[in-house]
Amino acid sequence: MQLHQLRYFVAVAEVRHFTQAADLVGITQPSLSKQIHALETDLGAPLFERVRGNITLTAAGEVLLPLAKRILADVETATREVQELVGLRRGRVRLGATPSLATSLAPPVLRRFRDAHPTVDLRVEEGGSQDLVRDLLRGDLDLALIIEPSAGTDPGLRADPILRESLVVASVDPLPGARDGELRITDLRDQPLVMFREGYDLRDATLQACRAAGFEPTLSVDGGEMDAVLSFVEAGLGVALVPGIVVARRAGIRVTRLVPPGVRRTIAVARRRDVVPTHAGRELRRILLEYVHDATTTDQLPAGVEPL
Repeated sequence: MQLHQLRYFVAVAEVRHFTQAADLVGITQPSLSKQIHALETDLGAPLFERVRGNITLTAAGEVLLPLAKRILADVETATREVQELVGLRRGRVRLGATPSLATSLAPPVLRRFRDAHPTVDLRVEEGGSQDLVRDLLRGDLDLALIIEPSAGTDPGLRADPILRESLVVASVDPLPGARDGELRITDLRDQPLVMFREGYDLRDATLQACRAAGFEPTLSVDGGEMDAVLSFVEAGLGVALVPGIVVARRAGIRVTRLVPPGVRRTIAVARRRDVVPTHAGRELRRILLEYVHDATTTDQLPAGVEPL
């Protein structure tokens, strides 16, 4: 099994077309087909089904694809790390963050990192914690700011808690049951909720809080991303449990706090255990922890975020 064979296999698996895959990797179609056949021979199993011009993965191909992607990602990381060390190329760091953290914690951290290392390439991926955990395990990210316990059940990740974040109720109108600007979870029993899509930890947090209070929430809209959920709330379609920081700049949304202890989430910085972080990745993590320390001591953490 050769690395170039894995690259060709992944290319075909992604575009489902041998000629297009050959163009992507820069070889002729017959050469690519020959290498795929050699890989199949080495593995002792076909990787693709070829029926009437349609290319699909066999069971063996489905097993190999995530492993091949992880191997190629690790090789790329190793290459970049050595090249960065000897000064041949700029480094690169890939950070994942949940939508609330991408708009609150990530910007000042990345500003510090850019000031200190202006030649390092920065890539940011925004998504739900479960999606970011998947991307970390596939080797698509170096670090991720996630909400625990999204990584707690996966032994392949190391997640270090750094902050705690409180959720608030977002609405357009005053909510029945609110007293002194605070609301109990049970007061949401008769409120239609706008719900995040599968993969968002906010969805799990909301459902768990309602069920712990003894009721199943009524959903008015189900399946939105962060911006969509906030827009649905602004349109009067329902209320939503969200981090306070994301509604700070949306004048059309009313914020109601939850009666203590409310719903709080632990923010963690996560990475893969089985991969040695790149120089750029280690430096970004160091700057992140430095920023959290400085912001804590100077009381400059985003609203609703507190140190552990």
